[in-house]
Amino acid sequence: MKDLEKKENIKILAIESSCDETAAAVVVDGRRILSNVINSQIDIHKVYGGVVPEVASRKHMENIDPVIRMALQEADCRLSDMDAIAVTYGPGLVGALLVGVAAGKALSFSSGIPLIGVNHIEGHISANFPENPGLKPPFAALVVSGGHTYLAMVKDYGVYEIIGKTRDDAAGEAFDKVARALDLGYPGGPKIDKLAKEGDPEAIHFPRANVGDSPMDFSFSGLKSAVLNYLNSQEMQGIKINKADVAASFQRAVVDAITERAMALCEMEGIKKLAIAGGVAANSSLRQTLEGSCKEKGIEFFSPSLVMCTDNAAMIGAAAYYKFVKGEFADYDLNAVPGLGLSAGV
Repeated sequence: MKDLEKKENIKILAIESSCDETAAAVVVDGRRILSNVINSQIDIHKVYGGVVPEVASRKHMENIDPVIRMALQEADCRLSDMDAIAVTYGPGLVGALLVGVAAGKALSFSSGIPLIGVNHIEGHISANFPENPGLKPPFAALVVSGGHTYLAMVKDYGVYEIIGKTRDDAAGEAFDKVARALDLGYPGGPKIDKLAKEGDPEAIHFPRANVGDSPMDFSFSGLKSAVLNYLNSQEMQGIKINKADVAASFQRAVVDAITERAMALCEMEGIKKLAIAGGVAANSSLRQTLEGSCKEKGIEFFSPSLVMCTDNAAMIGAAAYYKFVKGEFADYDLNAVPGLGLSAGV
């Protein structure tokens, strides 16, 4: 990335609306955050036990303009000060994505400011950059969120080699489903994390699935089913369920599976830097276990702050900067791609 030194003071207005957070941020040079405004819909969707796509889309339409104005105001900037406008175009809920994409294209068209489309998963990985100035490729990355679980080698900015991914449920999805079975409410991840602190992670042995033909891939569907079967069997026998023990044992199984593969990747690639990202990266047990394992093996461990683990626009602005310096701009036919995966890049 030889041109990086020549591209300085590049201000990017970033927009994120892939699920249930309407967010906008102003980021300078992919590393300095001037503002990061997030309007969360959690209180709305927890009534339904999960995100309702139509409701999310309507709330994004109400919130998108005020959030963008607030991001510019907090950054003490005008739209005309921006060098580019970045927007998440996938993966995510199609209606939610369309709101952000439409807003980004409208602002770009009306102002003449270049448009950049950003992959949401790439944004999560890039969330590490603003708070870890020393983090530069190559490094290993672990993305764990409600919809995605990836192990990848970040060979350069925007250049990835996917080593492993989930074959079924993502880690965050498994957390939500188990939390629902335990009547903990939504969102499930933080609630299980909190309850697990009161339980014994060795109380119940839940399986750690191995995908035979691809040992670096993940599978959490069987684990989820094992927890549901355990709860049903206990209820049928009239045995009182210790929810804290269930939460702790389930969480331990997830953390063990993730940590084992992350360490295996670092050893396999001979890499000494591991960065985690995504909503599940906020899980206290996962962070502590990975950090401890990295310390034992002499691997540098990087993790975003909790607010940067959840969906936000600063991470989109960070990813967009490296597209800016490579001239990877989007046309006005940019569209939402709900099933977009993490591609290898160029």
